[in-house]
Amino acid sequence: MLKQIIAATALAANWGGAAIAQDTDTLRVGMSGGYFPFTFVKLDELQGFEVDVMNAVGQETGLEVTFETMAFSGLIGALDAGRIDTIANQITITPEREAKFTFSAPYVFDGAQVVTKEGNEEITGVEDLRGKTVAVNLGSNFEQLLNALPYADEIEIKTYESNIAQDTALGRVDAFVMDRVSSAQLIQESPLPLQLAGQPFSEIRNALPFRDTDEGRALRDRIDVALTTLREDGTLADISQKWFGTDITTAD
Repeated sequence: MLKQIIAATALAANWGGAAIAQDTDTLRVGMSGGYFPFTFVKLDELQGFEVDVMNAVGQETGLEVTFETMAFSGLIGALDAGRIDTIANQITITPEREAKFTFSAPYVFDGAQVVTKEGNEEITGVEDLRGKTVAVNLGSNFEQLLNALPYADEIEIKTYESNIAQDTALGRVDAFVMDRVSSAQLIQESPLPLQLAGQPFSEIRNALPFRDTDEGRALRDRIDVALTTLREDGTLADISQKWFGTDITTAD
């Protein structure tokens, strides 16, 4: 299945950015496949919280869900070009993204988290990042959150496609910023010596973006109905418990 996903992505890229006509019975979902536990590949199988949520959406709506994996930094461009219909990869609602896309209702509520090498006593929270080098994932909104801090000019931000946790553990950077849920899971699952530094410093609401067209808004509305049903019948909570041991799908 993974080979088919990658092949589909490569085929889409060969269209040179031209929008591909959508099958109205199919929902083409883009994701990186490299952001545990939201979307990742294990034993050649694409899996994770986002995969389960989108499969549940497909069952509820009657849409056939297909997944296309690519670098996280390329997902927004693929959506804008019409090669995919939405992105399920912990996409945070931001004013800049809202100006370009239309979003579903939020289905993940989280916070931005500073992570350091285990034993680091200099950084106990976001206020200690002055004069430090901080890694963030390329294309994520965490660079924007750091740049919004009043002392942003005192922070050296490095963007990565991957290895932000490894480089922090090895001391190549002082810290990295990711969402708290993923950070806690990474620390639990990884042998890397890492620790959470303080509390989350910004609320994050994740949702599904769609092109701001008549077709995109109609698809968004259809997905919103499904998400509401899945939240009310406990499916979203069950999926969250499976992957995180807690419910991250509500703001309560």
